[in-house]
Amino acid sequence: MIGVIQFPGSCDERDALAACERVGEARMVWHEETDLSGIDGVVVPGGFSYGDYLRAGAIARFAPAMGAVSEFAARGGPVLGICNGFQVLCEAGLLPGALLPNGGLRFICRQVDLVAESCDSPFAAELEPGARLSIPVKHMTGRFFAPEAELDRLGAEGRVAFRYAAGENPNGSARDIAGVTNEAGNVLGLMPHPEHAVDPLTGSDDGLTLFRALARQPSPA
Repeated sequence: MIGVIQFPGSCDERDALAACERVGEARMVWHEETDLSGIDGVVVPGGFSYGDYLRAGAIARFAPAMGAVSEFAARGGPVLGICNGFQVLCEAGLLPGALLPNGGLRFICRQVDLVAESCDSPFAAELEPGARLSIPVKHMTGRFFAPEAELDRLGAEGRVAFRYAAGENPNGSARDIAGVTNEAGNVLGLMPHPEHAVDPLTGSDDGLTLFRALARQPSPA
């Protein structure tokens, strides 16, 4: 069972739920819930949690459900944060770095190509290094940033899961980074939206690789 966190004001949780239901069972988890019993994987979806009124993800990270997600991740449970979910996970300290306003200071919405960089994460179970995925982006605050020493460390430790393909970086992210993992590899933050790439009729079903991998993960102890 995959749990999809629903925050006030979020707008992509139903798309994420539908994507999860294509590969297994899933249910919505309201932001006030703290019991994740029976949940084998978590998706922190994209959208605009709490309207991003303070800073993207800065309010959502204090939601009761996020305390439960932190405990879930600490036990080894797989967590996928998409777009705003990536921002929330960074704000909660579950992932390194920060997401800053796009380099062009404009909202962007288009299809981009990603390249799988590291395949040590359970989310990359179906991918080989160098595999390309076509996934859409839609964000205003998606430029990944970390100090140079941290970027070096992420690369050396194999924690850069995805980079934008050459010439595809839409927001100025440092070193073309589109997704990173935590040290254990069980938490992945991804700025593009795989839940919008689950049917060839909408341009690509490449996003299903991530949801299938998430659905196959064992329950945390």
